[in-house]
Amino acid sequence: MRINDIQLEQVNRQIHRILESGNYYSRIYKKAGITGVSSPEEFLKIPFTDKADLRNSYPLGIQAVPDEEIVRIHSSSGTTGKPVIIPYTAKDVADWAEMFARCYEIAGITSKDRIQITPGYGLWTAGIGFQAGCERLGAMAIPMGPGNTEKQLQMMVDLKSTVLCATSSYALLLAEEINKRGIRDKICLKKGVIGSERWSAAKRRYIADALGIELYDIYGLTEIYGPGIGINCPGQTGMHIFDDFVYTEIIDPMTGEVLPDGEEGEIVITTLVKEGAPLIRFRTHDLSRIIPGECSCGRKYPRLDIIKGRSDDMFKVHGVNMFPSRVEEILSMVDGVSSEYKIDIAHDESHNRDIIMVTAEADGRVDFASTADTIRNLFKSKMNVTPKVAIVSLNTLPRSEKKTQRVFDHREE
Repeated sequence: MRINDIQLEQVNRQIHRILESGNYYSRIYKKAGITGVSSPEEFLKIPFTDKADLRNSYPLGIQAVPDEEIVRIHSSSGTTGKPVIIPYTAKDVADWAEMFARCYEIAGITSKDRIQITPGYGLWTAGIGFQAGCERLGAMAIPMGPGNTEKQLQMMVDLKSTVLCATSSYALLLAEEINKRGIRDKICLKKGVIGSERWSAAKRRYIADALGIELYDIYGLTEIYGPGIGINCPGQTGMHIFDDFVYTEIIDPMTGEVLPDGEEGEIVITTLVKEGAPLIRFRTHDLSRIIPGECSCGRKYPRLDIIKGRSDDMFKVHGVNMFPSRVEEILSMVDGVSSEYKIDIAHDESHNRDIIMVTAEADGRVDFASTADTIRNLFKSKMNVTPKVAIVSLNTLPRSEKKTQRVFDHREE
């Protein structure tokens, strides 16, 4: 997906804004001799940026406008290192709300809907983004925030919520709780807008079936506005990304080479009109691909495939590179196994070798011992790694109101 003339001119204006601001990136660009772009070839010479740069410029080193133009800040939900602080102008906030409203519209949500918002509020971009888009659309916002499942279900029943906005982990928790209590017939949900974390096909099927709803993947990250820069349409053929606000590339995460449409790699995003903290060629570390061709729904926005994972989620055992998404693919092949799992990696000092322990949930109709053997053999045949496997009953592993951590590498401790 080659950058077009309009986008190129928008990037050129962003570079000028950055250079005039004297911010962190202006110094990098001046040192590199970057004064603007006039061709796709010049655009490809602009260096990548990533979260490390944002931490190095903490707290407001990437701000590109005067303080009096900043109306809000947000921070990423990461827990390691310095937090990433992103400043927003009034136009940035309005643009974000506009994109989010588009997401709701693409999902078939209207002003008649009642949208229950469970992601967190505060410095995190999630809750307030879902709400701003809801209000722009003209729908009824029910701003619950995370947790207090008892209250969530009460409001869901009493207010007849028709749309659930959540992380996949919390959507799963709510679905299980609704079924446990036998109150599905009191629930009026029709659609779910799910974001913040990658989720497996098995979890997707369970949530959709358990709640009887259509599910939509919403995409975004704090550094680039927040959730709402794209969503999949009812055709379920990928997430439409709003290319009048952001330009998307896919690169080889190892070499940085830009990959052709259809090939899987790391998503790189450029903000085309963002004022407070413009970012050019930002490496997201999310793994996906640009789907070639036009969507059957008729929308012209380019499409990203479902997020497969993160390039920095990779872990290595016995010299084998492993991703959570691959683990989920293997578990989905085994009858009776749920979408929930946990991986523990440790080093056995007595034998000087790494060991991997996979804990997975299975329902009571399958034999746990034979299920463990099946999983062990699949890992051995498909990944050349033989883990220890423990099978536990459904609902044994902890559920999360936010993102669920699944890989615990004790070798780093």
